[in-house]
Amino acid sequence: MRRCLTLSLALLHLGALAAVPTPQQVRAAFKPSNAQLFDRHGVPVESVRIDMRARRLAWTPLADMSPALGVAVLQAEDARFMEHGGVDLRAIGQAAWDNLFRERPRGASTITMQLAGLLDAELKASAAGRNWTQKFNQALAAREIESGWSKAQILEAYLNLASYRGELQGIAAASQALFGKAPSGLDLAESTILAALLRAPGAAPKAVARRACALAGELKLRAPCSSIEWQTEVALGRPAGAALKAQPPQVARKLLGQDGQGGQDVRSTLDAGLQRFALESLRRHLRELNDRNVADGAAVVIDNASGELLAYVGNAGRGEVDGVAALRQAGSTLKPFLYELAIERRLLTAASLLDDSPIDVAGEAGLYVPQNYDRQFKGYASVRTSLASSLNIPAVRTLLLLGPERFHGRLQDLGLSSLKEDASFYGPSLALGSADVSLLELSNAYRTLANGGLYGTVTLRPRPPEQKRRVLDAGAAWIVGDILSDRGARSPTFGLRNDLATPYWSAVKTGTSKDMRDNWCVGYSSRYTVGVWVGNFDGQPMWDVSGVSGAAPVWRDLMDALHRDQPSRQGAAPDGVVGRQVRYAPAHESARQEWFLRGTETALIEAVAPERRASKIIYPVDGSILAVDPDIPAARERVLFQAQAGQGLHWRLDDAAFGAADAALAWRPAVGSHRLDLLDANGKVIATSRFEVRGNRASVADQ
Repeated sequence: MRRCLTLSLALLHLGALAAVPTPQQVRAAFKPSNAQLFDRHGVPVESVRIDMRARRLAWTPLADMSPALGVAVLQAEDARFMEHGGVDLRAIGQAAWDNLFRERPRGASTITMQLAGLLDAELKASAAGRNWTQKFNQALAAREIESGWSKAQILEAYLNLASYRGELQGIAAASQALFGKAPSGLDLAESTILAALLRAPGAAPKAVARRACALAGELKLRAPCSSIEWQTEVALGRPAGAALKAQPPQVARKLLGQDGQGGQDVRSTLDAGLQRFALESLRRHLRELNDRNVADGAAVVIDNASGELLAYVGNAGRGEVDGVAALRQAGSTLKPFLYELAIERRLLTAASLLDDSPIDVAGEAGLYVPQNYDRQFKGYASVRTSLASSLNIPAVRTLLLLGPERFHGRLQDLGLSSLKEDASFYGPSLALGSADVSLLELSNAYRTLANGGLYGTVTLRPRPPEQKRRVLDAGAAWIVGDILSDRGARSPTFGLRNDLATPYWSAVKTGTSKDMRDNWCVGYSSRYTVGVWVGNFDGQPMWDVSGVSGAAPVWRDLMDALHRDQPSRQGAAPDGVVGRQVRYAPAHESARQEWFLRGTETALIEAVAPERRASKIIYPVDGSILAVDPDIPAARERVLFQAQAGQGLHWRLDDAAFGAADAALAWRPAVGSHRLDLLDANGKVIATSRFEVRGNRASVADQ
């Protein structure tokens, strides 16, 4: 009866035995818990933990394991491994005897039987152990494995699939995490510790050490037991996976993802050497800026032609924020695109003079009063000087000339997808970079300038050549690049000696956001575009950090590294761009060779004398909202009315004459709505400004 039952069970499980995989199938199905990121040359860059259920490294061939490991494991788990056919009858008999007469019974599972359990979840032991059916099925599966696998293949698979400690699965993960070395470097003492873990991965360190010492004695290892005990304590006392990096850089997580599958290695466009250099440069500079309250930094390097990212450092400081993708206030880095648009539309040339004097602009949010970085005013400054020296007021005047909507649309065309609000939301401050942008999209916009106005997307994965689309006029883009490379035009603000002045051709712009919360340096050479940001992700302001002292040194480090062995030269001026000698009258700037779009060139730039300018109200502008200051005594608070070209003109306030307009007049503000007219000698209204004074007190106008 018993024999019939055994035969029936065997026949019942023949179908299951047919499903035993081949060694090749087992190895192909094995996936590391970490996905590996490789650079463009196949060099490993970083890895990311994907599968959180277990920690596995790459499959390790038996030939790459220390011979000491095999000796220790066979002695501990299956001394007759090379002799039996999957089931050790002698061990089964000994185990039956021990189970009857010993307090601690032992099992008789061979390495092949244990491998069968690792390959088939239904054959694994539960907390209560295996039942008789599972044991029988495991023995059948072991015989099937032995019939199609070699002994070397069985041992290799077992050591790669076995669990050693906690989440550590496979000999590579266990060896690296517990001893900080590859399996090929294990000595006999370390091998006995790993072999001792196989039977009870969760045992206390002292219990593991006792078993390892006993195993060392069986192998006649000369190392004293005290040494093995110490090694066991050190290895098992480490946090699980301490030697395996837990938190990879942002670029690795972006490319490799965290989908729970694991093992999906990725070839990227990165250059491993440049990636390391960018990270080291950022970290070194952040240490130098530590006393100025600067903690975070990010950098990208883009190949101009292909759009391939050669370096992507999302965060060289604290925290996990990806500074390449994070949105931060752009500061003056948007100005090149503003002037490019004005030149493209032939409203300005690089030689045009702009008024760098105080200006108030009324907007939906109230009065906007821009200031230059150094709180100084240059009077008149050319477009070249205004852009290269990053003057704010000329930029605001240029935006008003163009129209905020047109500039806003151009920035969106350049790929700045974060500008989701309409132009009125940003107002005139858009000229000074009040919008939030990402370092990646901003750098790619500069790459568009580098490519003569052709826009393309960036990539971290190799791809076929991309078809670019024209966004900027080629001639206007070239002229802006020429301005951004002009250290002389940059000198009024930055001086002649700084990190922006490279010995090879490059075009670069810095930017600092409001309250010094963000600092940028973005620029390009003939082949590469480099963007760098430094600041604080928690929003704290930096202390006394400018564009030259903040991000620029890292930008220069990267550019120098890129051009150590290759030159960078300015490309020839495109068709439609012509050079002319220009002089100024009066001499606001020195005569020079200047570049123009054909049809806009001129030899003389003459500033309009004050008496020849159109008459208008400078302050308060139409739509202004003024507020009385409660801290100023009412008898002393004044508003100054100012007019341009006011000779012979007069003021009229709320239908009452107020005085001559050729000098600024002081008016004691009264809460309410007011109308200010500028009149000629015949009483004709030339200009009108309607404004409002808000506050908690009223006063009588000072007539």
